[in-house]
Formats: sequence, structure tokens, C-alpha cells
Amino acid sequence: MAGSIQERGNGKYLLTYHVGYDHKGKRIRRTRTVQAKNDSEAGKKLALFVAEIENKEYVAPSHIKFGEYVKVWRKHAAKKLSPGTLETYDYTLNGRILPTLAYYKMESITHVHISGFLEDLEEGGLSSSSIQKYYNVLSNIFKLATIKDVIKHNPMAKVDKPSVTYTEGQVYTPNEVEELFQVLDKEENKQQVLLIKLALKTGMRKGELLALQWNDFDFVKNMIHIKHSLSYTKENGYVLKEPKTKGSVRKVSIPQFLIKDLRKHINMKRKARMDSVELWEAGKYEFVFSADLGKPLYPSVPNRWWTRFLKRTGFKKIRFHDLRHTFATGLISKGGNINKISKYLGHASITTTMDTYGHYLEDDKEIADLINENVN
Repeated sequence: MAGSIQERGNGKYLLTYHVGYDHKGKRIRRTRTVQAKNDSEAGKKLALFVAEIENKEYVAPSHIKFGEYVKVWRKHAAKKLSPGTLETYDYTLNGRILPTLAYYKMESITHVHISGFLEDLEEGGLSSSSIQKYYNVLSNIFKLATIKDVIKHNPMAKVDKPSVTYTEGQVYTPNEVEELFQVLDKEENKQQVLLIKLALKTGMRKGELLALQWNDFDFVKNMIHIKHSLSYTKENGYVLKEPKTKGSVRKVSIPQFLIKDLRKHINMKRKARMDSVELWEAGKYEFVFSADLGKPLYPSVPNRWWTRFLKRTGFKKIRFHDLRHTFATGLISKGGNINKISKYLGHASITTTMDTYGHYLEDDKEIADLINENVN
């Protein structure tokens, strides 16, 4: 059945769409009030409204509960987010958000509820980076609910976004890096050792390291071309995609002392492919860090190896991702240009660099002033 438009004045239009009849023969209708410049624009919004209803993405405003709306949001998010991000969001939702907010009506959740929830997370000892993930999930959900007129006001608008801070001890000092390399050189798993060294000396993200293929290395110019990131989810398996942000597609220098080892490693992979012939499991792909028959490593493999290595050797414990932070803070401590550091790391903006590494800039007034000058 066709929809209709009714002008209400002051640029407001009532959209109506009939979806059938109830058991008493009475028409069932869905309505939405929208802002539009003219009848033509209102007509376009009606078409979108009808498509939303037909695709079963429409939710009547007012009484829906948060837990019910999350199901609607997830269907929408599956079209927009990467499988890996969606899987992370699911984990975050099921862990603490839904147990706390599931039975609240969407319209009754205010910034007070959200702020209290985030404060409870902080008091519970959760890291600032984890708290920010919870904030991002909630922000995504309530943004869609506002756009779809499920709620009139977005409660996240009055909630301060948590800032991520890194405390001392989460990176290695230059002396510790030197000691670490000496310990790594005694390890038998040369592939994992090479991966760790690249993380420390290029600042690449784990997904970017695992996505590297043989032709991403230019040994003439001694450069690595970062073009992809690798992720894995139970639902979709391996996913090779463009990196995290537009700026993440970039080139980084190959550390001179690693060139010989990298050449040797890639040549070994080439030989393994030739020897395996039809048994090769990677198809057209030629991953630098892979299983014997070319299949890429699971994203959890580097973390597990790193954790066991630290436990076995007794070396100072930091997370695998903190190898990237070690690289960045090393450049900062040497007075590197913050704009260049930001681009080298593949950050979306210099603001991201400041939010992440501001803690390490407190004692360096010159660089701190430079960052503030570029952000304002």
C-alpha cells in the first residue's frame, strides 16, 4: 500500500505507511514526523521510511527496551561494520552492557545512567582503553536510535568521551629493547622473532603485520607498503581488508639490520610454496607470516607466543600491542616531528596521536606545545 505525506507546518511532515490489517480488519499504520525543506524532500524521506519498514528495520518509538533495540541495531551494524569490529562489539555488549541496561526503556535512559555505568567500570578497575570501547558501542547504538526517531534526544550528547591514558611500565625503554633483542636472538621460532622485531621497529599493528605479503616489500628502496589488515572471526573466517583508517595505507622503512633476515625468510616461503604445489592452502595469497603451507596465522598466535615467551624468559611483561607504543614513544623521546610520527603510525589525525601518547609528552614541553599548536 502506498504511503502518504501530510504537511504539519514549520518544515514538519507526517509520514504514514499502511502495512496491512489487524484481526479486526483495522488498518495497521506506521508513522514518523520528519523535517524537510519541501514536498520533494519529504517524498524522498518517505521512500526511505517505506524501505526501512519493508526491510523489517523499523522500530516503533517509545516503549521498546534497550535489549530489544540492540537486536535491531545489530542488523543495521552488520552492514556497516567489519566482522572483526562487530564481534568485538558483541563481546562488549554481552559482557556488561546488556546485563546492566537491557530492561531499561530506550526513552528512559539518560546521560546520568550512561555516565554512572562508565564510572562503575572505572571503579571496577577496567582500563581506560576498555572503557572507551564501551562508550563507542553505546554511542553507535544511541546514534542510530536518534536517527531512526526511536528516541528524541541522544543521551550520549551529554556524556564525556573517556580519554585513553597509558601509565608508566607499559612500554620498553631503549635499553630494555636492546636487552630484548639479545634474548629474542636465542629463540628457535625465527618467524615469531622476526614478527616481534618488525612490530618493535616499525610500529605496525598486528593485523597489518599478519596481512603482509611478499610483494609488499621493496628491498630496492627498503620500504614496506602497508595496504591491508588481516582479521579473523568465527562467522566469516579470515578477512583481508584495507587498514583501520585511510591514513593507514602507507609506507614504512625497513630497519637495515632486519633486511637480511627478511630476505631469507621470504625466500624460504617461496621455496615452501614451490615444494607444496597443489597442497598450498593460501590460494593466490603469499603471506609473509604463515603456517607451513601458506595459510595465514590466526590473530591470536602472536599474542600467545609473546605471552609464553615472556613467562619463559622472565622478561618484563607488556602487551603485544604495546610493542607499537614502544616504537612510538621511542620516536617521541628522540624529539621526532609529531606530524610525521602521526602519519608514520597511520593515525587518522594528530589528535589521535595526542590522545594516545599525551602521557609521554608531559615532560617534553617543546613537543607538547607543538601538538597543541597543531590541534587548535
